[in-house]
Amino acid sequence: MMDCIVVGIGGFIGSVCRYLIGLIPVNENWVFPIRTFAINVIGSFVIGVIAAAALKNNSVNPRLVLFLKVGICGGFTTFSSFALETGDLISGGNTWMAALYAVLSMAAGAAAVFGGQAAAGIFL
Repeated sequence: MMDCIVVGIGGFIGSVCRYLIGLIPVNENWVFPIRTFAINVIGSFVIGVIAAAALKNNSVNPRLVLFLKVGICGGFTTFSSFALETGDLISGGNTWMAALYAVLSMAAGAAAVFGGQAAAGIFL
């Protein structure tokens, strides 16, 4: 039960951070969903740092890792929004933009995880 509470608190924090980033003004004429893209890349980088730090330091409390990875990063990243926006782009006739968004999101997300792991190796 305590694990659920830890994840819930982390999810609250991650979701509020995602909401606040969504308030950042961007060029509304863009078709590309830049906010969701940035949130997912940032979240991927952060989860990479957390995963590498947890692997490097066995004394890290498993609940802290759960709080950070599942709670905060899970609440912060936006795969469901990503999927919806990709579908909206396709429905709106922007198939190439949808494909670009999907490929860039996956590639940048994976690269950010590796970047976070590398940064954690350097900084920890």
